[in-house]
Amino acid sequence: MTRGSPTAECVTFCDLCHLSGRWLLPMETRLPWKHCIHLTLLLSSVGASCRILRCNSEFVAATVHLSGGGDAALSSDSAYCSALRSYSLCTKRMARPCRGDLAYHSAVQGIEDLLIQHRCPRAGPTARPWPRPQGAVSGDACLYERSFIIREGRAPEYRHCSVFGDPHIRTFSDDFHTCAVQGAWPLIDNDYLYVQVTSTPASHGTHHTVVTKITIIFKSWRQCTDQQLYQAELDHVPAAFADGSQWSGERRGRRVLTVRTDSPGRHAEIRAAYIGTLLVVRQSGRSLGLSVRSPRGVLEAFHPDHDLQLCVWGCPASHRVDALRPPPQAAGAAEAHCAALLPTRDVYYHACVFDLTASGDLNSSGAAVAALLDARSMTGSGQGVHLLPVAAAGPAGPQPPLVPLSMLGVLGGAWITCC
Repeated sequence: MTRGSPTAECVTFCDLCHLSGRWLLPMETRLPWKHCIHLTLLLSSVGASCRILRCNSEFVAATVHLSGGGDAALSSDSAYCSALRSYSLCTKRMARPCRGDLAYHSAVQGIEDLLIQHRCPRAGPTARPWPRPQGAVSGDACLYERSFIIREGRAPEYRHCSVFGDPHIRTFSDDFHTCAVQGAWPLIDNDYLYVQVTSTPASHGTHHTVVTKITIIFKSWRQCTDQQLYQAELDHVPAAFADGSQWSGERRGRRVLTVRTDSPGRHAEIRAAYIGTLLVVRQSGRSLGLSVRSPRGVLEAFHPDHDLQLCVWGCPASHRVDALRPPPQAAGAAEAHCAALLPTRDVYYHACVFDLTASGDLNSSGAAVAALLDARSMTGSGQGVHLLPVAAAGPAGPQPPLVPLSMLGVLGGAWITCC
């Protein structure tokens, strides 16, 4: 499967440390920085036949779901050790084409250090490989919307989710929550897609948090595309996947999975035609935001065990805060500033006031404005753009039982959708 031309990117091996089994833990329980191996991946130095970045992304994909309770739990985690052994085998296969490459030798040394650090036996099972494409595809099978129209005689029903600011979540069922979360949380976890965001304190000694890292895994699907990893961090929103490619797969003259940008380093638009999904990553001020548009059929394709998805269920009840009642000092300048940008007193306006009051940074208002613009482009004429608050979003009590996504609309009620 052909790939787009690589572009230069720089990450650290600490990112792999944090993703590999630590990603779902609170920030304070992650590996200390001194235990991470700094790895500079300069794509310009990687030859066409050296695919060490593919080894790196496969290791991240194999370990991003793992979690544990402290260093001891992670050290004895057989799944993590299996992933490390698979990572080691992958680098050994790359030994000849990658000889002389700095990124390759840094990865090899990093694996050795991690095997020792986590007391992993050198011999043992390896991680189960990601499913490879099965069977031949025909017609428009890799173009979701076109094949859906042919099959169903109508366009798919699309849903929209976004995360931005402190962070605020607009769910696929048009509920709106402001979350008091820190660390890594999954937004989407289904058969096709895994999306995770990491929130960190906006400044030392404050409870105000913002999204500073976004990880997206596109799972391999038939012959349309291989598994791909995308990762953005504050001040680094690349217009490329982790392996340096800008597109993957081609069907009937159309590229199946693509990345592009309108503002290098601060914006990325990812289109996954094989699942009819659009994702937009933006940096606004000192936070990242993500907007998603995806068909209902894709969103509902998840196992009941995957019940922690912020885009599906919103924030856990114990982590919700009321963005409708910011501190009294919000009156005046913050309200006037946000009203000038967001005349409709919807949830985006209230999120703007909340963020501006919490951070004191005028640039923070850009997150709500960008989220509203994405909502307008993603919801279309068939759905409302604005969500108008009709009740305070206080503590919401116990979490609802897991039900199909199609029933989520009857569980909400805190917000009214309008044009």
